[in-house]
Amino acid sequence: MRDFLVAVEAIVIGVVVTMLLFWLGNKIVESLPTKIRKALQPWVFIGPVVLLISLFLIYPTLQSIRLSFMEEAIDGSTTWVGLRNYQEIFGDSNFRTMLVNNLMWIAIVPIVVVSIGLAIAQFSNNVGPKREKFFKSAIFMPMAISFVSAATIWRLIYSYIPEGQSQTGLLNALWTAFGGSPQTWLQLEGFKLNNIFLMIIFIWLNVGFAMVLMSAAIKAVPEDTLEAGRMDGASSRQIFFRIILPQIWGTAISVFITVLIGSMKIFDIVLAMTGGNYNTNVLAQNFYNEYFVYGNTGKAMATVVVLIALIAPVMVYQVRHYRKMDAVR
Repeated sequence: MRDFLVAVEAIVIGVVVTMLLFWLGNKIVESLPTKIRKALQPWVFIGPVVLLISLFLIYPTLQSIRLSFMEEAIDGSTTWVGLRNYQEIFGDSNFRTMLVNNLMWIAIVPIVVVSIGLAIAQFSNNVGPKREKFFKSAIFMPMAISFVSAATIWRLIYSYIPEGQSQTGLLNALWTAFGGSPQTWLQLEGFKLNNIFLMIIFIWLNVGFAMVLMSAAIKAVPEDTLEAGRMDGASSRQIFFRIILPQIWGTAISVFITVLIGSMKIFDIVLAMTGGNYNTNVLAQNFYNEYFVYGNTGKAMATVVVLIALIAPVMVYQVRHYRKMDAVR
């Protein structure tokens, strides 16, 4: 209860302080000469945002890069070690496994989420208004669940009970019903199946997000282009792939990039499901272990820098993509 009250207090104080800053800044700018006022007035609104981004994003990023070249002693003092932290993490076979796992996540998850979301969006748009609302609500519902809560649900689904006993896990219950032996799904390292079982959770959580955006994009396709396709004798399949899909491609790319970034920094699901064991570890989990468990600040920050290096090109592409979309509009 105390934590809840502290959180509410922080929100209220934050809103009040922000409003006071806007009001005070606006008053000061309005008292200035016209030319100066016109130049400074936009900064009254974007200034606090720039300040917060600098304080909570840019500064920590620069500090992480700096600390990645350092080694921290027990007394808190730091020593410059150059590239040693990077040499150690890349020389560690476990780190290379994590890197491969992360690459698997970004290679599989975004394309599956976008594909399923697009398929469901197209299907739900053709089932009638009442069924569409129910169908979309059911698919979108997992978005309201946190990653940790979802992991708890799926731990029960993947639950393993030794052979000869009643299976409580849904997947093993179905598997044994068809004559199979119960499996420890999260320990199946062959073909990295346990990683795929973790990806399924993330996909389940994000398909609703993809579906909503793709559905809105499909509905925004001009009806006259669809009618022209029908008049030319195009089948439903041809209309979808040759008329609808090209017009919603920008939205599909946006959803793909958003899911890609989320899968790059995946942490909660891995921590809650396996703790990174059985070769399911990822970079964000490794950062947590190095920093909070082992106290290796230098290696932890080097891991963060590698993660930033993976995400940064995607972010740059995303900004350029949005600019192109704005230019087209």
